[in-house]
Amino acid sequence: EKEAAIMATEYSKKSSELRSVNHSEFEAVWHNRLFGRYIADAVFAANDGVITTFAVVAGVAGAALSPRVVIILGIANLLADAASMGLGNYLGQKSEQSYLSEQQKKEAWEIDTMPEEQKNELRTIYKSKGFNGEQLEELVTAISSNKHVWRNTLLREQLQLVDDAGSSPIKHGTVTGISFVFAGILPLLPFLIPLLSVYGFEWSIAMTCVALFGVGACRSIVSGGSWLKNGIEMLLVGGVAAAIAFGVGLLLAQLLDSGL
Repeated sequence: EKEAAIMATEYSKKSSELRSVNHSEFEAVWHNRLFGRYIADAVFAANDGVITTFAVVAGVAGAALSPRVVIILGIANLLADAASMGLGNYLGQKSEQSYLSEQQKKEAWEIDTMPEEQKNELRTIYKSKGFNGEQLEELVTAISSNKHVWRNTLLREQLQLVDDAGSSPIKHGTVTGISFVFAGILPLLPFLIPLLSVYGFEWSIAMTCVALFGVGACRSIVSGGSWLKNGIEMLLVGGVAAAIAFGVGLLLAQLLDSGL
């Protein structure tokens, strides 16, 4: 009941703020469609950027190398990984869209060449959802009257494929690359600021914790829930990964020092 009341208050506030827009535009804002589409890219890339950069910092710090080496290796790694992840996500999204397009063609061909079989597939799908008799037949007739809806329904129900027309591979790749850089630069900042560079590694640990907490807290903008809880969750998850990175760097430095 408490969550329902909070939701009602938020809905009322949003609707009063957006009286000038039509219902479909309001729905897009209410459900965070714009940010929600790319939140996974942003969170994943930001988290990876922080951990990857801190791994470089930890490894170099464990080997007792100079701050100059930390900066050179850190920035080189940051930019290379950001480009790699951004382009990789772009290509992945393009491949996914190509796969969807191919499946759409196959489904459309099946509808054109064997409509009765495809109607039977609709019957099977919605019968499993509890529809029967006249209600089931009316539903099948309504869906099959529009080939576009018919095709997308079969794709969604049979193959779990959804045609997200507003999704852009370029935007996915760009969000990934930018998020990686903006979050990943934070563990390096202490080495770029003279006043902090004396205790660069200690400040880098602090900045890494701040970055991880901040990334987690930002999730609440789209996913809802407590920003504090989301921030702590990301800090704990990322902290484990950061601790592993530091441990590996320290171990490798010791192994190299011992001549192995």
